[in-house]
Amino acid sequence: MTYFLFALIALLCWSGSDLFSKMGTAQKDKLSHWRVIFWVGAVMGAHALISIVCSAIFGDALVNAPDFVKSLIFTDIVPMDFIKYLPVAFMYLLAMVIGYAGLRYIELSISSPICNASGSLALLLIVLLGAFGVFAEPSTLSVIDIIAVVFITFGIIWLGVVEYKESDEVKLVRSEGKNFKYTKSFIAILIPIIYLFIDGIATVGDELLFEANSIIPTFFADRDYAANTAFELVSVCFAIFAFLWVKFVKKENMFSIRTEEVLEDGSVKVGKIPFSKFLIYGGICETVGQIFYMAVMASDFVAGIPMISAYCVLSIVWSRIFLKEKLSILHYIAIFATILGIVALGVSEMLIEIGVI
Repeated sequence: MTYFLFALIALLCWSGSDLFSKMGTAQKDKLSHWRVIFWVGAVMGAHALISIVCSAIFGDALVNAPDFVKSLIFTDIVPMDFIKYLPVAFMYLLAMVIGYAGLRYIELSISSPICNASGSLALLLIVLLGAFGVFAEPSTLSVIDIIAVVFITFGIIWLGVVEYKESDEVKLVRSEGKNFKYTKSFIAILIPIIYLFIDGIATVGDELLFEANSIIPTFFADRDYAANTAFELVSVCFAIFAFLWVKFVKKENMFSIRTEEVLEDGSVKVGKIPFSKFLIYGGICETVGQIFYMAVMASDFVAGIPMISAYCVLSIVWSRIFLKEKLSILHYIAIFATILGIVALGVSEMLIEIGVI
């Protein structure tokens, strides 16, 4: 049952990353997404450095270490791996930045299921590309896959319809007592959908790099740790860019938020508030979740993936408890359909791996 513990930790951490990133996002801060990605990159960079140093010191001893230990402090990365994985990592991190920007516009309860549905798009793209000979072994859709994609598509479309048709007055009533005041906006529902498309394309890129295909060599077959470290190093590049963008282009402080208050005499009082500690918590949760996801892949990926795929369920629970988000029954119907499809995809993958379908 080792996989169960690892999957549970990944589930808790990735849902925690959703929650803390949302809690650390100031709705009036137009640079909030860059602050979030800065701390994600900083924490991931620290883990990459630890892995590289420990692997250089302990070397062969770590190769045969338990999967949990290897996930914490082992990597077999070589410099060229960074270049090979750069395009895929860039797409993943670009999607993350867009997703973080969307936290200013829409409830976490809505954005998390949409973002987490990117696997269904990736599945469709992989099947389509396989039909054109891109992959050495073309994939097919099982009955469960088809049902899952239908549920996910219905859920996302229905969420968009409900969100757009809901009046500003109703949204303001629902957000009463919260720090976030949402109004009806097309961009609100569009941002997580953009995330879905970019992340889905990145997943296809992962498939190209890890599995046999007819376009490029299989760079990372059985080298998950190298790819993970490469991803972490690219996230450091994003963190550096975020810092330079905020500091030198936007002329703002990365570690505090500039505020303006109009006084009764019409003058403007300028102040600043420190960045939220929740951003650091979010970066830690994202990194630890990734570490234990790698441990699940090494121990029992087939059994663990359906469990991890449902982490957005916990994100919704946390948003209801800690963020006091209140949605209509129509929202929850759409969310339930989306989550059901996501979990079904995970179950389908498990059944395929064990040869049931």
